[in-house]
Amino acid sequence: MNKLTDHLIVISFDCLSEHDVPLLKKLPNFKSFIENSSYCTQVETIYPSVTYPCHATIVTGNYPNRHGIVNNTYMQPGRISPDWFWHRHHIKGTTLYDEAKKAGMKTAALLWPVTAKADIAYNMPEIFANRPWHHQIPVSLFNGSPRYQLEMNSKFGHIRNGLSQPELDDFVLESTVETIKTRKPELMLIHFVDLDSQRHMHGFSSEEAKAALQRHDKRLGRIMETLKEAGISENSTVAILGDHSALDESKVVKLNVLFKERGLIQTNASGKLTDWKAYCKSCDGSAYVYINDPDDYAAKNEVSDILAELLQNERNGIETVITGSEANEKGADGTAFRMLEAARGFYFSEAIEGDYIEEVTDEDAKTKKYTLACHGYSPEKEGYHTVFFAAGKGIRPGFSIKSMHLVDEGPTFARLLGLDLGDTDGFIIEGILDI
Repeated sequence: MNKLTDHLIVISFDCLSEHDVPLLKKLPNFKSFIENSSYCTQVETIYPSVTYPCHATIVTGNYPNRHGIVNNTYMQPGRISPDWFWHRHHIKGTTLYDEAKKAGMKTAALLWPVTAKADIAYNMPEIFANRPWHHQIPVSLFNGSPRYQLEMNSKFGHIRNGLSQPELDDFVLESTVETIKTRKPELMLIHFVDLDSQRHMHGFSSEEAKAALQRHDKRLGRIMETLKEAGISENSTVAILGDHSALDESKVVKLNVLFKERGLIQTNASGKLTDWKAYCKSCDGSAYVYINDPDDYAAKNEVSDILAELLQNERNGIETVITGSEANEKGADGTAFRMLEAARGFYFSEAIEGDYIEEVTDEDAKTKKYTLACHGYSPEKEGYHTVFFAAGKGIRPGFSIKSMHLVDEGPTFARLLGLDLGDTDGFIIEGILDI
């Protein structure tokens, strides 16, 4: 299969929404890019619409139940800070960067989720020091490309302030610019998190979120200018995308509190979980309910009774309940007993102490106990689309797509590079391609 471009740069602006488009069209670099792009402002995301499943979908063209990344974090009942699906080995099947590597292409990824220990030439994976005895730098070095990361840290590490934003994205930007200039990768995956962080902490339409979009505009401008300076602009394709949108919320639903009251979760004297029959695993705006023993019909009946009671009053914060098989049909984890969708204004926590519903305060957001906006909701929620823009070599400019799905992006990227992801859930968006 002939390739349509020599360099593909995929820029994920985490939490970029359809509602951001009017502002993007006023910002100089986004405006210029959009005017020369083919695009879709009604991209349907996946379920659950959280970052790690979304980014695995983008590089595989498959739904979570097929690529295996069904949530951000592991099912680790009782752990205050569960581990994340950081590592490539969690993804079932091939990926865009695997196929690029097989074809002899030079690959790079900067903070792209689920790439720890991936076979990427220049890899700076998104992974956190999640144990008290861990330190961020060795954790990153061990799970990515050590020499490359040491070089980026020695040049730009002074910009970072731990995982805080916007400094982390500023560090990623400088590393991106340096990588384009010195490596000229044929496939480059970049993940910026500034906007998502500001929305979590301050709300969807906050001034802080608008400021993040303005910073993203400058970051985009730097990347586009660098492609020109590196002499590869004419032979490059740039894709700008979001992974999900977000919704404001002010109340936290803590279903595990009820499970504990009904004897489905046991704790010791200090309140630590010691055993469980049923557990609510949060995906923020949605949640899975798992049963420890699949043959425990008493637990299943108890959970069903609890959920039936809660559904009678919308103030309990649960909009819908579906079965595991119904969740599987939507591309989510079919091994769950039930999947729950939060009502607008609510989201789920795994906490097992306190009240069933807790109000979120500004102080909670400042201390990162809770958030003021989140994602994870059903893609069927109204006004919850993300976006996709592509411009450059191999792209027909000015082509507007009425609707598409997140699973379509991977196959389309593969076609641009002359690669094949095989039998995927998504389809190539051929209308935007200059074939």
